[in-house]
Amino acid sequence: MDKHSVQPNVRRRHRSLAEDLVTELSQRICSGELARATKLPTESQVMAEHGVSRTVVREAISRLQASGLVETRHGVGTFVCDIPSPSGFRIDPASVATLQDVLAVLELRISLEVEAAGLACVRRTDEQLQIMRDSLDALNSRAVSVDYAVSADFQFHQQIALATGNRYFTDIMLHLGVSILPRARRHSTRVVNDNKEPYLERLSREHEDIYKAIVRRDADAARAAMRLHLSNSRERMRCAYEAAEAEASGN
Repeated sequence: MDKHSVQPNVRRRHRSLAEDLVTELSQRICSGELARATKLPTESQVMAEHGVSRTVVREAISRLQASGLVETRHGVGTFVCDIPSPSGFRIDPASVATLQDVLAVLELRISLEVEAAGLACVRRTDEQLQIMRDSLDALNSRAVSVDYAVSADFQFHQQIALATGNRYFTDIMLHLGVSILPRARRHSTRVVNDNKEPYLERLSREHEDIYKAIVRRDADAARAAMRLHLSNSRERMRCAYEAAEAEASGN
């Protein structure tokens, strides 16, 4: 086989693995597991822990640098940056305990991400658009576990926030995502496992509508598609919680 014919697949695989690594490290940083000024593990340590290549690690670190989460000091290492928290804004993940708490955070995300989608249409670069496309391709083409589906979904949204060119969208999105992801992952088990194919098909259509609007630079359509997607996500989460509570109560 001609070596040139496999290069695009190799690049896509690298991007997909890098996206997974970015999502995990971002969550660890924003949850405080990797605190400000903490030195990240070396490239070799990350490669060994995650089973990825040096190329994947370097691409992931580059993306974290671009989003302002880490900085590399030549000859010393890569360190976690101080993540700005506007006006002292903070949500303690432990406080997001009830259905009402989770839905309230999702309502806040809707207000932010609808506008982020509109701004991304105007400001996105071709490279950012390609990363969005790769995120969706990876989510649509792989055997999806619950953890992977939730993380890949959030990675797509994070890329849209990055495409706004406004670091505060990125910072708040990461913080809000980390606040609800553990609970979203747990309750999404029911949604994915009980209705896997219809669920993934709906999720794919909703993401594709957002992506296509951003490709066209149609800000109104992107906002509308994002609002519909997140409103549907809120309803799916509500149904999952209620079903879990009914099962726990024996009803």
